[in-house]
Amino acid sequence: MQRLWFWLVLMCVVQVVVAQDTIWLKNPSFEHYKKHGGVCYPEDWHGACAGTTADVLPGQWQVTQPAAHGKTYLGLITREDGSFEAVSQRLPVPLLPDCCYHFKLSLAHCETYARHNLPIRLRVWGGNSNARDQLLWESDLITHKDWKEYDVRFLTRRPVRYLIFEAYYAPGVFVKYRGNVLIDHVGPIIRCPRA
Repeated sequence: MQRLWFWLVLMCVVQVVVAQDTIWLKNPSFEHYKKHGGVCYPEDWHGACAGTTADVLPGQWQVTQPAAHGKTYLGLITREDGSFEAVSQRLPVPLLPDCCYHFKLSLAHCETYARHNLPIRLRVWGGNSNARDQLLWESDLITHKDWKEYDVRFLTRRPVRYLIFEAYYAPGVFVKYRGNVLIDHVGPIIRCPRA
């Protein structure tokens, strides 16, 4: 009986360690969605700033590009009035402070996104709530219309309970403009190997 308890405790400890080293997001390819007034919104993702109406694509706003993975993907935009879209998800377990993590995702740009056609970049934030607390990573300007996989690697300064994807303008641009970024196939968040 003692051996059985030993193995049960050991399995629980291993599961806790693995859970902190690999974190799976819900709906990482934006396949599940709800309709709000004819617009599709990704399940398990929430607006992280005012004016966010994140779109599940293709099929609306003149976007017809096939998905990188599965059937659908997420579109985020910026606007000329200085507003932009961001979505967030609460992580099943928090990212630990002062740790290196990484995950992969696919990004693209659409030249026919309902007049939000200019290239922008993606910023990834972490926070203890839906609010942006620490900038974890930002892409270069996404100008390619074909899907490309990116390795998002970052170091946390504080614990992170929420991951936030934010559409944002080109660096150094003072005039705000209409742009878009497409996001698909977000991989699990993995703790970097210890050196």
